[in-house]
Amino acid sequence: MPADDTPQRSTLFFGGPIWSPAQPECTALGVECGRVVAAGADAVRWSRSAAGDDLRTVDLAGGFLMPAFGEGHAHPIFGGLEALGPQIRTCTSVSEIAEEVRRWAAQHPGQDWIIGAGYDSSLAPGGLFDAAWLDRAVADRPVMLRAWDYHTVWCNSAALELAGVTADTPEPALGEIPRRPDGSPLGTLREVGAIDLLLAVAPAGETRARVEALRHATARYARHGVTWVQDAWVEESDVEVYLEAARSGALSTRVNLALLADPRSFWEDLPALLAARARVQDLNHPLLSADSVKFFADGIIENETAALLEPYCTHRHTHGMQIWQPAAIADAAVAVDAAGFQLHIHAIGDAAVRSALDAVAACTDRNGPRDRRPVIAHAQLISPQDVPRFTELGVVANVQPLWAQLDRVMVELTMPRLGGRRSERQYPFRSLIDSGAHVAFGSDWPVSSEIPLDGIATAVTRRNATGEPSGGWIPAELVDVTTALDAYTAGVAHQAFADRRAAPWGTLAPGSAADLVWLSSDPRYTAPQSIPRIQVLETWLSGRTTFRHDAAGEHHNRM
Repeated sequence: MPADDTPQRSTLFFGGPIWSPAQPECTALGVECGRVVAAGADAVRWSRSAAGDDLRTVDLAGGFLMPAFGEGHAHPIFGGLEALGPQIRTCTSVSEIAEEVRRWAAQHPGQDWIIGAGYDSSLAPGGLFDAAWLDRAVADRPVMLRAWDYHTVWCNSAALELAGVTADTPEPALGEIPRRPDGSPLGTLREVGAIDLLLAVAPAGETRARVEALRHATARYARHGVTWVQDAWVEESDVEVYLEAARSGALSTRVNLALLADPRSFWEDLPALLAARARVQDLNHPLLSADSVKFFADGIIENETAALLEPYCTHRHTHGMQIWQPAAIADAAVAVDAAGFQLHIHAIGDAAVRSALDAVAACTDRNGPRDRRPVIAHAQLISPQDVPRFTELGVVANVQPLWAQLDRVMVELTMPRLGGRRSERQYPFRSLIDSGAHVAFGSDWPVSSEIPLDGIATAVTRRNATGEPSGGWIPAELVDVTTALDAYTAGVAHQAFADRRAAPWGTLAPGSAADLVWLSSDPRYTAPQSIPRIQVLETWLSGRTTFRHDAAGEHHNRM
């Protein structure tokens, strides 16, 4: 378990505002044995009488103390692995990506495959990338690059050849192979059915390297004030990686695993899902759980694979792709719900959101009422008539605030596919909150920045990196800073059933876990565009430091 290098001590925090959702603000907080024991004047009295000579004091120096952030939807292994391959996420042109791939390949002559991730899909017309562009950089070895969305892969000709993808390859179920006029594959593969053709021949990666990726990823989260992460895409091979990471002390945060439900083999795979959960439970590690099952109801709008109630405007596709048919996802959801799992459903388009809501309703109808807190992630486009159903069914809307802006992908890929009327209904955060729905924030890292303060700034402004539009994009859906902080703390804690723990997190009430983050200034009184510049000074998980920013500006993860 990650910890600082000194024993836990009783601690009094003072010298700055101390905030927690649904609780009065105070200026003092007492922590003992990893739990909050008193707040406000009670904490001062406690410090005088109960802590004794071992009391440590932390002067916030005008900074801001609050519950640590939660991360409601992310992919830590993917995020950690990105650091090990070509660094293409910040590339701004196809030629820059190709040059980075060429450079990395030259520095790693022993690598049989060149694997990277994070390229910007909007850098090629329609998001379609040609294998020939990568061939000019690396022709002697296969290259496989995941797009920023992780629903798309760009590869070179050597990779296509090894995978046996040719003009004669039929369109795979649950996938798409864009082609040249002669029928040969272009070099872009979309969605799981097509991407799996490559993954079947690509190396899976050693467990040790993937454990180190998790070490890097969770340490990175701790640096940004996060103590709980929902891994929203865990395949069978990933489970052993997590078990080894927990056993070896590589985790700096709590992590809950959402085990993938594959529509092509779900009923055969169900015993393996149950066995994976049992293995995690048997380890009985305080930082690891496996209580959720992940469904992909559809793809993404940029690929025209998100499932829509009305056709796409480009006329290349009609209503998109339903990765699970409505009846099938309902039956599978009922089965995992009956086994006690929490549902975690990726649903981007309005048809997919409706299918996901119907699956949740089927669980209640067939399995009876209980506190199940099903999660629908992303919910980019929701039919207005379906918004109230989130509240009625007790669904947690896990949304990604960083996506609610007019960035390049939105302008060049998303909006042309949706058209103006539907584009103005995207990411209805305020509508969901006003309807009474539970809303939790997440980043979907590495798809977008894992830094909660970045997401909070965008939720509050809905402005892009250049500050446009000045009044915010779809201003009716703006939220205030306190609401955004709540969604990244109490909202995620609700999603995670944190209130069922002996020491709940996401709050600073007496008895709660001392999961804390100390910020350099109060985001509630910071200009919204400056919120991302607030520094995380220290992060605590159950009272132990997992990250500290020292006075010299250096970063230290305490492992």
